[in-house]
Amino acid sequence: MSSGRSPAPWHLPVVGAVALLWNGLGCLDYAMTQVQGDAWLANMDPTELQMAYFHAMPAWTHGAWAILVWGGLLGGVLLLLRRSWATPVFVVSFLGWLAGAIYAIGLSNGMQAMGPWWPMLIAKGAICAFFVWYAWTMGRKGVLR
Repeated sequence: MSSGRSPAPWHLPVVGAVALLWNGLGCLDYAMTQVQGDAWLANMDPTELQMAYFHAMPAWTHGAWAILVWGGLLGGVLLLLRRSWATPVFVVSFLGWLAGAIYAIGLSNGMQAMGPWWPMLIAKGAICAFFVWYAWTMGRKGVLR
C-alpha cells in the first residue's frame, strides 16, 4: 500500500545531515557556554569587549539562542524523518535567530563587539532561512508527511 508521498530526493538526507551537524555544533556551543561559561568562552580567545557583551546579554537572548539551535536540531531530525513539522520548527528556529540578530544589531553594541566576525551573524541567518525554504519546498512537493 502506498504512503501517499513522493519519494525522497537524493539531497534530502544530505541536507538533513548538514542540518543536524550545523545545529548540533550550535547546541554544543550553547550547552557548553551555559555550563562552563567563561571557561568555554576563553577557548575562543575573546576580546574584553566580547566578554563584556556576552555578560550583558539579557536572559531573553539566551532563550532566543536556545530556540535557534535546539529548534534547528529538531528540524533536522524531523526533516530526516520526512515529517511536515520540520517546516514550522525551522521557522521557529529562524525566529530565534531573528530575535538575537535584532538584539545584536539594534539593541546593543553587538556589531562592534563582533568586530570582523559580524558577517557570521548574517551567514547564520541565511543558513536558517535556507532550512526553512528547503523544508517548505519538500513539503510542497509531497516529500514530507
